[in-house]
Amino acid sequence: MNLSDRPALDQVLLNDWQHDFPLSRQPFAEIAQATGCDEATVLATYQRLIADGTISRIGGVWGAGAGGAAMLCALSIPPAQLQDVAQHVNAIAGVNHNYEREHRYNLWFVITGADRDSIHHEVDALDHLTGLRTLRLPMVRPYRIDLGFDLRKTALPTHPGERQAVRASRSATRRVQTHETALAALVEEGLPLVSRPYDAWADSLGWAPDRVQAVIQRWVAQGTLRRMGVVVRHHDLGISANAMTVLNVPDAEVDAAGARLAQQAGVTLCYRRERDADWSYNLYFMVHGHSREAVEHTIRQALAQADLTQHARETLFSGQRFKQTGGRYFRSQMPESRKDARHAQVA
Repeated sequence: MNLSDRPALDQVLLNDWQHDFPLSRQPFAEIAQATGCDEATVLATYQRLIADGTISRIGGVWGAGAGGAAMLCALSIPPAQLQDVAQHVNAIAGVNHNYEREHRYNLWFVITGADRDSIHHEVDALDHLTGLRTLRLPMVRPYRIDLGFDLRKTALPTHPGERQAVRASRSATRRVQTHETALAALVEEGLPLVSRPYDAWADSLGWAPDRVQAVIQRWVAQGTLRRMGVVVRHHDLGISANAMTVLNVPDAEVDAAGARLAQQAGVTLCYRRERDADWSYNLYFMVHGHSREAVEHTIRQALAQADLTQHARETLFSGQRFKQTGGRYFRSQMPESRKDARHAQVA
């Protein structure tokens, strides 16, 4: 169901709290006050939106390198084998995104792990299993990585916090400290839908609630968390088309080019990656939209306004989604009292 077809409260709760989710003791009551309803209604609405799959969770999105390593990979697979190989990729615990794309390299996935060596070990095993050679494209520098959508316009939000997120993506991300990894696991899992969710986290950790809130605030301020808020499943809200455009930009120019692209309306992701022997591209950006034509228009406009039309490039539209989940770096650190927990039902 598109956003415009949903009740007015759904639209506000989906669109307006993807960033800067309240860190007060009663965040849902704060949202209720801002939206002119009551806390029970806000909780019940979020419960329904999670249950029907519109929202995956209310939680944090990590900055690059905050909890380990990640790598974009690609395979060129004969069409008859695509489904089988995709399932092998899905079986790797660290894989959180796995997409078909319209290209000779037709399967693209993101794999996370504790460090780069562990990721390469997993990909080595995949290559051995499939008899294929995986393109390995580690990130060099993020310019914009934030799949928070302005669902009414499908464009870059422009409030001050969002511009701060763009700036933060250009500096090195501070990693989660060892003594804080249990809280990080909870942030990945998502807030329990209760009146005082941060108190619930504090109870499971044996911390004071003020400490939980202070750590999350610090993570957001320093870029360890790129955002804290509602994580929507954009495909289920009508944003069903997306494409990755890759460019070959001289190394001396790529940072300036990436910075310009990151500011263009409609660009949801933008980053520099290492080249591969069989892949000359080093600058990537993503555009999401309601239709293929809208995405193509946004790409043309972004390239023109960023003065990048002269560079060799390719655009790869997505096809089948084989897997799409949030990056999970800290699941092994989940407090024992929460390992089997699920989002609480609203009383």
